[in-house]
Amino acid sequence: MADTVGFIGLGIMGKPMAENLIEAGYDLVVYNRTREKAEDLDGATVAESPKEVAENSDIIITMLPDSPQVEEMLLGEAGVLEGVGEGAVIVDMSTISPVITEELSEKAAEKGASMLDAPVSGGDVGAVEGTLAIMVGGGEEDFERALPLFEVMGGAVTHVGPSGTGQVVKAANQIVVALTIEAVSEALVLGSKGGVAPDKILDVLGGGLAGNKVMEVKREKLLEHSFDPGFRIELHHKDLGIALAAGREYGVTLPVTAVVDQMLETLKMRGRGDLDHSAILTLIEESSAHEIGS
Repeated sequence: MADTVGFIGLGIMGKPMAENLIEAGYDLVVYNRTREKAEDLDGATVAESPKEVAENSDIIITMLPDSPQVEEMLLGEAGVLEGVGEGAVIVDMSTISPVITEELSEKAAEKGASMLDAPVSGGDVGAVEGTLAIMVGGGEEDFERALPLFEVMGGAVTHVGPSGTGQVVKAANQIVVALTIEAVSEALVLGSKGGVAPDKILDVLGGGLAGNKVMEVKREKLLEHSFDPGFRIELHHKDLGIALAAGREYGVTLPVTAVVDQMLETLKMRGRGDLDHSAILTLIEESSAHEIGS
């Protein structure tokens, strides 16, 4: 076990991940832009800056909304790279651009540190229960060093390749999740408007080839129209933007991803960006003039 773990970013995902590490016996030094969130974390030492986190940690984890925030925490004034020690490992568990990830990894190496990109899937439920799927890019030795931490926070941990590849796999994951939510939404509205109870639709689909994790994890949100996040529409829209940019970079066509990306944009423009991404259902309902179960 590393002597001390740094943790930066205590939002919907980050806080329960940090709590699981504390419960597993790790000493945490934490930083959050809103200090109150850090002070609410029992059993952790609150730092005044990302630099202070790095100065007092062997492994530094970041869990932040997007590329600009990760760059700020690492490269900004009093950032992680100002305080990071020789041989330290920075583990970015945010979902950001693979290109930015590679650039940050190079800058960390200049300081004698190394970096892993380790984005996650599983949402707030997976974060709380410690069952996240974690896809990791970076060096094999660094992966092995951080693996005990990953095993506390996640249920499925996979080293997928060199720096940046964790973010590539996460982009692929976000495509599948978004398109699956959209497909389930279409199926629910079609079945419900045709006279079938929505819960029966999910029961039947879940028992065959159409079965998927979305119908299990998002079942109550969909059936009850309870769209408290979860994983916000605005964040999933950001993730599909990363996927589409990667598609342009690698010369891969992503036509249906582009359609769902625009659906998420529409929901944001209608003031629903802070709802759970399962609220894609509401867009299908509105365009079909039918609310499921009605």
